[in-house]
Amino acid sequence: MDKETQLERIREMVEEILRDEPVYFLVDLRIKPTHNIKVFLDGDDGITIEKCVRVNRMLYKKLEEVALYPEGDFSLEVSSAGLDEPLKSLRQYKKNIGRPVEISLLDGERKEGILKEVTGEGLVLEEAILKPAMGKLPPKKKEVSDHVYLFNNIKSTKIQVVF
Repeated sequence: MDKETQLERIREMVEEILRDEPVYFLVDLRIKPTHNIKVFLDGDDGITIEKCVRVNRMLYKKLEEVALYPEGDFSLEVSSAGLDEPLKSLRQYKKNIGRPVEISLLDGERKEGILKEVTGEGLVLEEAILKPAMGKLPPKKKEVSDHVYLFNNIKSTKIQVVF
């Protein structure tokens, strides 16, 4: 069975497990050549370690039952998407409205700001730019403006942790 078919079968299993709890959703799924399966989940209000453990146990049992990997030759990791992972789904973008993000554009440019709005086509980022103030103290003032970025021009978007 090829990797794409494996991914689709596992995706269906995860979605079946989460079907009764629609606040949780699959963000990403990866299979390494060593049959290490990594499942990344999220929830509208986040996801707990306990929920990830329960999904892990249920999915592991399903994988064994269907013998997707003969001889049990696989490992499974189920975790939250985490702040170091880029946003993947529209649902993730929407739940993070109001948070600081960094977007990497396809042309290599990076933009930082507050995620203000999300549509099916793109996002609105509130960016703050320091402008020189003529003859006034403080010497620079912050100018805030909204900019629209289309998803087809965005390489990745990551949540920024502010301390």
